[in-house]
Amino acid sequence: MREKIALTRRGLVAAALAGSATAVLPETASLQPAAIPEPAIKLTAAAEEGPFYLDLDLRRSDIAEGLAGVPLDIAFVVHDETGAILPGVRVDVWHCDAQGRYSGFHGQGEDGRLDLTGKTFLRGTQITGADGRTRFSSVYPGWYPGRTTHVHFKIIDGAAARLTSQIFLPDALSEFLYANLGDYARSRLRDTLNSTDGIALAAGETTRGEVREMAGRYVATLQVRIDRKAVRAVPPPPFQPPPRGSHLAGPPPGFPPSGGFPPGAPPRHAAPEGAERLKALIPKTV
Repeated sequence: MREKIALTRRGLVAAALAGSATAVLPETASLQPAAIPEPAIKLTAAAEEGPFYLDLDLRRSDIAEGLAGVPLDIAFVVHDETGAILPGVRVDVWHCDAQGRYSGFHGQGEDGRLDLTGKTFLRGTQITGADGRTRFSSVYPGWYPGRTTHVHFKIIDGAAARLTSQIFLPDALSEFLYANLGDYARSRLRDTLNSTDGIALAAGETTRGEVREMAGRYVATLQVRIDRKAVRAVPPPPFQPPPRGSHLAGPPPGFPPSGGFPPGAPPRHAAPEGAERLKALIPKTV
């Protein structure tokens, strides 16, 4: 059962925390993006597909399948290379659950012993409407070693996957949820933030989701611009290790030995600077 939490209080705290890459806007903010001049919409950067994509063409808007976690809607507005709205293209999304586990694969969980083969949670496909939009109902993703919080997506135009990338969510909001909600409780601290994940750093600002707080949920929106004359993708790693054994042993398969980090050992973070001071000001029951 999803925990009942005070979203407004979380949103205010998350917006105040230092280090947030994206502001959490108040509930009164409109979901309709303002008209954006064509030059302002940059081509969306590609990011690694990772090892957990499944081409299921599972047409649905609700991908949560009743899983525990904070409700999160994932919305896309897709544009073509000229900046015009792009209807009729396929959008695939997939991401891990509150405990960092992907459906459809074995070797999941903290000890790597959980077999989720045949499961389809947190995966789905939609076709953009006349307004270029799609929207998925999901839950806020958890994390796994070597990676920051992210949602994978793929834009498919006809038979061609024009863009494979990821959405990166605000560190301050992620840290607050992980530290305060039982659905996200783990035996260790998260080891990677947006600022220390090499994949997020390489992708840059065009992959940062705009997060708004709505009644009973968050909404993460990404303006996506693709080039219909090109394929934007990051080449896969040169080798594919076997499915992950222990979640604690290292990065997931399909990523470089250093995971999402630049060269060198990753720093450890309990929370962004100022988080502990702010959390002390709010009630313990959330």
